[in-house]
Amino acid sequence: MTGTEILDTAVVGAGPYGLSVAAHATARGSRTRVFGTPMKAWAEHMPMGMKLKSEPWASHLSDPRDRFTLREYCRLEGLPYEHGVPTPVETFVDYGRWFQRQAVPDLHECDVRRVDREGREFALELADGSSVRSRSVVLAAGFLPFPRMPEALVGLTAPQVLHSSAVNDLAAYDGKQVTVVGGGQAAIEIAVLLDEAGADVTLVARTGALRWNSLPGPLPATLWERVRRPESGLGPGYYNKVLSDLQVVFRRMPKDYRMEVVRKTLGPEGSWWIRDRFEKSFDAEHARTGTRITAARPQGDRLVLELSGGRELEVDHVIAATGFEVEVRRLTVLGDELRGAVRGLRGPDGPPELGARFDSSVPGLHMVGLAAAATFGPSMRFVCGAAFAARTVAPRLPR
Repeated sequence: MTGTEILDTAVVGAGPYGLSVAAHATARGSRTRVFGTPMKAWAEHMPMGMKLKSEPWASHLSDPRDRFTLREYCRLEGLPYEHGVPTPVETFVDYGRWFQRQAVPDLHECDVRRVDREGREFALELADGSSVRSRSVVLAAGFLPFPRMPEALVGLTAPQVLHSSAVNDLAAYDGKQVTVVGGGQAAIEIAVLLDEAGADVTLVARTGALRWNSLPGPLPATLWERVRRPESGLGPGYYNKVLSDLQVVFRRMPKDYRMEVVRKTLGPEGSWWIRDRFEKSFDAEHARTGTRITAARPQGDRLVLELSGGRELEVDHVIAATGFEVEVRRLTVLGDELRGAVRGLRGPDGPPELGARFDSSVPGLHMVGLAAAATFGPSMRFVCGAAFAARTVAPRLPR
């Protein structure tokens, strides 16, 4: 690869959204290359042993002919694929890598250090020291740039304090005292996996009581059943169906309304399939609901956590499973000048303002995935939104 090479489109990020966009763009004749390690965030920034909360039929990456689905991969490999049977993250990672080999052959397995605008083109500096130029860029940054930390933990660093997106091999916590912060699926599942790995775990959640998803019913079999109780990648019911399938309509809503819907939809809840495992191991002493961390201070190589109500915990590690917050200023892969030209819905401290084709205020720069949720709705937080993003972006890319 040389600095004189010019692509039609550079896709930054090789997760479900980046690979799906590239599959559609390549099929349309665009000279498109993906940069990054396929499914790296899923393989290295999620705890081993976790399972997808989304149903298998809502977890497909997207190619133009829908040939390379999770269903097809599971058929070829002889793996379970069934409504109500959660998919292990390891299976999903392997599926994504298989999808890349089939649908996105032009991939450079190297991270992008920096993207700058030079004239009418973009210049990408890569971690291996090489560079490339491109007429357009699709930024598929995923969730890693946007971790949200509780205020009491801001400024404290690893290994004592970690965001859940920095947790992978839980065997390293065997025999350690760990506090997990949060009341959603990520917090609950990490707490259970840590407990099963031999850690002494306490869950701290602001909510007064944990909420749980109900056992999924059978998929609607007839037209009448689909009309009465439609299913979608976000769950059953018309509200979820609209948010899942009418992203074009959602984008036309007032921005403050959109941001509030994204913030509140599918709030913290544990999956039905992990509830028994959680309740078997977590009594009231180890599942402290209605509680928050008010302050934290280092004590040697440990931490002392001050909790609401005047209680304290001394622990080896704190893992904050407290979600993500999209802000333009966190897109540090973009050079300072380029990032400064990206208009945010609330300035640099808010998510990017995107057009109908996922286009940012910088001509030729598109953003997909979590960064697009405030524009196109909560489906962009999940794999099920990748098909809409890919089919919408690809026709606008140069070729």
